[in-house]
Amino acid sequence: MIRPSSDAAELIAHLETLRSEENVAGMVRFGIVTGRALGISNPHIRAVARLAKKDHGRAMQLWRSDIREARLLALYTAEPKRLTTEEARNWADDFNSWEIVDCAADLFVEARLDELISDFAADEREFIRRTAFAMIAGAAVHLKKEPDATILAWLPLIEAHAGDPRNFVRKAVNWALRNIGKRNLACQAPALTLAKALAESPDKTARWIGKDAVTELAGEKLLARLR
Repeated sequence: MIRPSSDAAELIAHLETLRSEENVAGMVRFGIVTGRALGISNPHIRAVARLAKKDHGRAMQLWRSDIREARLLALYTAEPKRLTTEEARNWADDFNSWEIVDCAADLFVEARLDELISDFAADEREFIRRTAFAMIAGAAVHLKKEPDATILAWLPLIEAHAGDPRNFVRKAVNWALRNIGKRNLACQAPALTLAKALAESPDKTARWIGKDAVTELAGEKLLARLR
């Protein structure tokens, strides 16, 4: 029985009972690293997290298990207000799969660790750099009360790294650019301007990012929603 008082070992033991080798095989098709995976879907892990509740110290123990699902549970049950930049950096050192990165990025945004974005973007490791742009994508959507200037200040980072051809980086850069442009009309115009510039780039990756973003940001459907 999962309860708020359950310790890390008890939660991991429960996760082990949900193991599905068939699901592990399916995860490979989505580019998820499965070396230490149990094959449990994210909705199931979130259901466990709702029962276990937040517990920051326990989340740290869950992360150290190196089990994919335990690490996701750590991210779902960590306490954003207690998460430090040092803890976030330590977790980032372990990132090796896109879905862990994207879940962590949401937590880091909620914890308001915005200062890590430029550092993560400068890091040459693929998944840490992805974290920066996943955070930008999330911040553009979730930080509704933040001044637009804060969000637009990340456009130069997008431009600087639009030539990174690695799959998980280029998709996150594209995602960040599109989300900024979809935030509101004030952000749409400068994001579209950058997208158009990238679409004309001699670099193949930057050109793909730009053209894809232009298609969405210049679309009548989006403009009608933002007006």
